[in-house]
Amino acid sequence: MRRAGFVAMMAAAAMTMSFAGAAFAGETEAPAEAAEASTEAEASGSNAGFGKYTPEEVKDASNVQPEIPEGATVLKLGTTVNENDSFQIAAVKFAELISEKTNGKYAIEIHPNGDLGGERDMLESMQMDTLDMGIVTSGPFVNFSQDMGVLDMPFLFANGEQAYAVFDGEVGRELLDTLEASNLKGLAYAERGFRNLTNSKKPVHSADDVKGLKIRVMENDVYTAAFKALGADAVPMNWNDTLTALQQGTVDGEENPINVINSYKLWESQKYATLDRHSYSSAIITMSLDKFNELEADTQQIFLDSALEAAQFERAWTAAQETDQLQAMKDNGMEVDENPDMDSFKAAVQSVYDAYPQYADYVQKINDVIADVQ
Repeated sequence: MRRAGFVAMMAAAAMTMSFAGAAFAGETEAPAEAAEASTEAEASGSNAGFGKYTPEEVKDASNVQPEIPEGATVLKLGTTVNENDSFQIAAVKFAELISEKTNGKYAIEIHPNGDLGGERDMLESMQMDTLDMGIVTSGPFVNFSQDMGVLDMPFLFANGEQAYAVFDGEVGRELLDTLEASNLKGLAYAERGFRNLTNSKKPVHSADDVKGLKIRVMENDVYTAAFKALGADAVPMNWNDTLTALQQGTVDGEENPINVINSYKLWESQKYATLDRHSYSSAIITMSLDKFNELEADTQQIFLDSALEAAQFERAWTAAQETDQLQAMKDNGMEVDENPDMDSFKAAVQSVYDAYPQYADYVQKINDVIADVQ
């Protein structure tokens, strides 16, 4: 396809999406059961994103590392977040399921707080098979599979139901499988959530208010492009360095879901929050492909099934916390704009879609799935 035609198709897809709702070679294939599970998730309705769980029943979920059975083969799983974060909830549930379903043959040892490195560091370690597993925000994955960058496009999803239908279905699995060329095995998409802007300088209601703010973004070209389109000074930075930068005022703000703002008490450095929901960020439960290939086929399926169930459990937990977390932000002095001028934000970032025509096919596939979501 000639570039002009490709760009035109991308622009049309972007308009439809944002205003309607807006190496190492791996030779294994995902077991057939994974595709069947994805089909069932798509067919089970708007609550499919939570699987068999409800927010009410999981709101008091444990964040404590399960006991490791004697004699178990121990796999290390890293995150960059603290024990109060939703990633820890997903990791603990995953560890419980693996121990249970393998009858104690395998155990997951959770390492939070960036003990095993930053997110990109952990992915590189998994590539080299020096780290078994991690739960990693979707942003860094574009460095390992160009196609994964489509998930970071601004205003791609209007709500969680749309995102879950994509992630738990064929399109989500297809994207995860692209990671195998980089020696990574994507097991399932847990949730980071809809990302929102915070800053220490001024209220932000419209896109014009973002201009001139120095905003930390993930180390991801799409996020950088989106905030530059808004007129911000976008500063790519890993999360561990971000906390210090916010406290010292070397950056004015950042963008993250409500659960992260709470977990890290960002109100200590951030006065203003704008619930613009500019991007939905998943959290991919990831494994070294070499380590995954060492498992027997039935054990591989246990890992895939357990990752999906842990992801659904964590999504339900995140939903259960959000109302209280939003109130906590206000109670701790944050000024929260819950109804910003969304049209101004969407209009300002349309140039990002034009700049990434390579995502046109996947944007269309995502649109097709979303069209079927009630």
